[in-house]
Amino acid sequence: MKIIPAIDLIEGQCVRLYQGKFDQSTQVANDPEEQLVKFMEDGAKRIHIVDLDGARSGHAEQFELIARLAKKATLPIQVGGGIRSLETIERYLSSGVSQVILGTGALENHAFTKAALSTYKDAIIIGIDALHGQVATKGWETVSTINYIDFAKQMEDLGVQRIIYTDISKDGTMKGPNLEELQALSTAVSATIVASGGITTPDDLRALEEIGIEEAIVGKALYEGRIRLEEAPL
Repeated sequence: MKIIPAIDLIEGQCVRLYQGKFDQSTQVANDPEEQLVKFMEDGAKRIHIVDLDGARSGHAEQFELIARLAKKATLPIQVGGGIRSLETIERYLSSGVSQVILGTGALENHAFTKAALSTYKDAIIIGIDALHGQVATKGWETVSTINYIDFAKQMEDLGVQRIIYTDISKDGTMKGPNLEELQALSTAVSATIVASGGITTPDDLRALEEIGIEEAIVGKALYEGRIRLEEAPL
């Protein structure tokens, strides 16, 4: 199991949301750069960073901070939040970011997604965030009528090879991942599925492995010490 630590940013601060609600955010670390270094020292192989302000606005609101983090990092960085143009993708990749995550832009603009995949290929990850199986956009504040599996199949048809799936109702709750939806998604598409949302204990990681999920993004459980990178089941 590969654990990918999460650094979620609002106004330059490391935070965690509860079920994606911006009015229920909690600061979990004093300094994003210090937290990045700590994750690297603890043995992380990749870091997941989300510009939550950008996810809402549609623009790379915290580009300068994330560029500093990418420069400091000695491991791959994947970034999401507000990436809705080829220019933004190019800026991030030129700053040292390894991969970018498309969510709202991928759902709302297939032409953009096709162009991104054509130009940047392996640097593109699709983020599917869903509430009760329906894909959410714009920082999880808008829920579409698109089923998450249908959307995943559309993305795979475009050539996507890596999908991060988050059940919003589980995110930040410390109640475990949605194994049923993750297994259904993993069965429906051949793309690599990365689990996110609700992962709390090493038992959750083992349960993910049992359904064939080999990578998981972990946030609050790492900050609270419930899961340790060096103790993750392999």
